[in-house]
Amino acid sequence: MQSEKLEPEAAFINASLIPDVFPVLEAAHKALPSKARNSLTTRTQHSELVYNYSESKHITSSLKRRGISDSCTYMPAACFDASVNEIKATQDLIKGKEIGLEELAGRENQSQIQKYFNKAPPTY
Repeated sequence: MQSEKLEPEAAFINASLIPDVFPVLEAAHKALPSKARNSLTTRTQHSELVYNYSESKHITSSLKRRGISDSCTYMPAACFDASVNEIKATQDLIKGKEIGLEELAGRENQSQIQKYFNKAPPTY
């Protein structure tokens, strides 16, 4: 977890915990009105996105589990209302190859998702 403010501000989520992009979009959608009402649970709108993606109400554990770590190999970056320069600066922060969201499919870790989200796999 980073203790200093990230410039430009962005949210980074461990991609192995993302089975689909829609829960991330839902977490971002929840962060928007919280910011507008000045009722963020966390310090920034971007950390609010990571926190909202977690089912835990413990901020520190949510950010540690859903955020990135040194062992993270894939991570989507999210920026709210970013300028072209801020997007470029965010891309410069990441050392690696850029891939599209559609390429994240299949990179999730189902056992970690079940552990952290307390979800059983669907049965058909």
